[in-house]
Amino acid sequence: MAPKWRELADKLADQIRRGEFAPGQRLPQIRDLVDAGEGSKTTVHSAYRALEAEGLVTSSRGHGTVVRQQVPLKRLGVARYDKAKWRDGDEVAFIADRVASGRPYRRNEQTQSVSLVEAPPEAAAAHGLPAGAQVYARARLVKEGDQPTHTLTSYYRPEHVEGTRIVDPSPGPAGRGGGFRVLYDAGYEIDHMKEQIFARTPTADEVKLLQLPQGEPVVELHRTTYTADGTVVEFALGVHAASRFAWEYDFQVPDSANDREGQE
Repeated sequence: MAPKWRELADKLADQIRRGEFAPGQRLPQIRDLVDAGEGSKTTVHSAYRALEAEGLVTSSRGHGTVVRQQVPLKRLGVARYDKAKWRDGDEVAFIADRVASGRPYRRNEQTQSVSLVEAPPEAAAAHGLPAGAQVYARARLVKEGDQPTHTLTSYYRPEHVEGTRIVDPSPGPAGRGGGFRVLYDAGYEIDHMKEQIFARTPTADEVKLLQLPQGEPVVELHRTTYTADGTVVEFALGVHAASRFAWEYDFQVPDSANDREGQE
């Protein structure tokens, strides 16, 4: 026979999957389940810990045990950077993901801080700067409602962004069209990007900041943004809760053999 805590965990998991407890809803307090005859305090606590380890709930002081969003956000590929979205409209990248996912959003779900810092090694290398060079770091924490989804810190050369809205720490995107529109208006139109992603174990600070359940990895993103002449205008480093995104790419399949024949 399965232990009592396992039986309770399976019962609650089934209720969650059938929608009896909705995403964002708090599960009953431990003492309430004890009073309802579901087991001892230790039994209920063990069941809740199992649900958290399985990615069905999150637990935090002051918030209790809350059912997690089970449908991840689409994290679009090239489509999230479509110039028509930010140059001609006001759909910055994180909002493009929400729109594609059919999810609501508020602009102030992106908070930020801006500071002049010594460039981290990855940022210095991307910008071709010497060690110790100063760059602007624009650090954002993005949430969906009350739940953090990811962090993103962009590093810029001071001469590219000094005096622009990018160095304004007000919450939300850097004005209409966000940072890419600011660069565009300053004469640095983005042309192409390189993105690299890595899965890894989160740090203790990331677990706390992103409210990660026990055992959840993160996906680290490195994004380098170029103008048409190859000038790097942004290096960004993001940390994403792995289960909160489905990474989606839609692209034309290349045929390098035919491309070479056409050039001969």
